[in-house]
Amino acid sequence: MKKLLYLILVLVSFGLSAQSNDASDYLNRGVSKYFLEDYSGAIADYTKAIEIDPNYALAYYNRGVSKYSLDDYSGAIADYTKAIEIDPNYTSAYYSRGFSKYYLDDRFGACKDGRKAQELGYDASELIKYACN
Repeated sequence: MKKLLYLILVLVSFGLSAQSNDASDYLNRGVSKYFLEDYSGAIADYTKAIEIDPNYALAYYNRGVSKYSLDDYSGAIADYTKAIEIDPNYTSAYYSRGFSKYYLDDRFGACKDGRKAQELGYDASELIKYACN
């Protein structure tokens, strides 16, 4: 699962970068630190990007992925939730939040997020298989 989140992080980070240069610079630094498995350093850079641009859904999502990598599932859920508030169609945020909920034994919430991601076009079959049965 962590490898999947890592791949999503990479694809989404490099596929979207329409924010201000300063915020995207911090985001890119955070991605580099994440690749080096410096999750705390990545979180600090994503936090700085969010301070510069509080509506930067990708920074919240990436910070959530880094928190997930540190087994901070509650913190990850908070960040994924904020990303979804900013962009209600953020499919990978629903999927990732669902797995965080699953690891906190919230199977109902995990199933709900998996089904929402699936409804929006994301292949959430793995999450649905674990959480909804």
